[in-house]
Amino acid sequence: MKTGFLILFAMAAGSAVVAQSPSAMPGVSEPVWQMEESGTTAGLRGIDSVDGTVAWASGTEGTVLRTVDGGAHWTKCAVPNGDKDGATLDFRGVQAWDEKSAIVMASGPGEKSRLYKTTDGCGTWTLLFKNPDKDGFWDTLRMWTSTDGYLAGDPVAGHFYFAEAVKYLGQGVNGGFFALNKEEFKAKGKSEGAFAASNSCVALGPVVSKSGQAREAWFATGGVAGSRVIHYEHFLGEEPERLSISSTNLPMFPSGEGAGIFSIGIRDAHRPESEVLFREGGGTSRANWDLVVVGGDYTKPNDSRNTAAVSKDSGSTWTASAVPPHGYRSTVQWGESIHAWITAGTNGSDISRDDGKTWQPLDNGNWNALSLPFIVGPKGRIARLNAAALPKQ
Repeated sequence: MKTGFLILFAMAAGSAVVAQSPSAMPGVSEPVWQMEESGTTAGLRGIDSVDGTVAWASGTEGTVLRTVDGGAHWTKCAVPNGDKDGATLDFRGVQAWDEKSAIVMASGPGEKSRLYKTTDGCGTWTLLFKNPDKDGFWDTLRMWTSTDGYLAGDPVAGHFYFAEAVKYLGQGVNGGFFALNKEEFKAKGKSEGAFAASNSCVALGPVVSKSGQAREAWFATGGVAGSRVIHYEHFLGEEPERLSISSTNLPMFPSGEGAGIFSIGIRDAHRPESEVLFREGGGTSRANWDLVVVGGDYTKPNDSRNTAAVSKDSGSTWTASAVPPHGYRSTVQWGESIHAWITAGTNGSDISRDDGKTWQPLDNGNWNALSLPFIVGPKGRIARLNAAALPKQ
């Protein structure tokens, strides 16, 4: 969201440098986040852990970082388009697949929203494409592979920008992304948008059809018009190809320019195919995925009211958390290894071991985005989860 982008940038720029681990909250024996040396003071909002050993991070001033040793050392990458205006870009999102290959997303007005790709460990970058809409603003890039996923942005001419890249279509124009100008993506006037706070206002489901060609995604919004989750399914393995798009309002979240849903996470993205139900004649009737959304009002970071909700039926119905996180939250993720949800924001992080019904505070640090086991924030803050310090259920 353009207005959100400006305020969030100002908040990050004005944050104090924190050199040590944030304080553990009552009931937590020791800090759960072990601070790492990033080598930068950039505001970090992009983070993608490939396997806990290889990870990529990104942020303001054209910053892209990479580690290949679990965070013991972070290396600053070459600035994409560094010989021109690359240092002016704010890389809000990064998606990586190994130590060599990644795509970074810059968020900004018009052509300041861009995608760059590297295949040589970030020594060089190739521009995939720039946002052609002067009023556009990209919020999230979520990819299964380097040629397969979704790019989402604020409304242009009354419709959210939601573009699909599917590998069989090839790279082509616009980096292989094809905008879906569907009526279901029509915004609620000028008062609905999405947030680029953590590259996570879109969640991807598993590719679950027998043909391997069914794709599923959820897109979360906010703003003055309120919040909703748009559910998108694309069945490529059927003849003809079929789309299914629906949306659900979430009135439990606050409304306002800086309020709504900021992040959406899915629990069952790695459910075995044996647990997926298939329709006769092809396609899928997927099991009910567990989803969690978080947010609030980022101008009121300590207000814990209406900051999280859960769905047990793939987003058809939602229930507000009985005990919410202890403040506004910009990121949420299911941790399979710890069998719990983690959420974080500008006044700390929280854990839920009952699928988002209740949350317990973990720390009071200033965070923006998660890709477990890593977490990032303003002023170059990067930390790794100390799972042994998490409170027991």
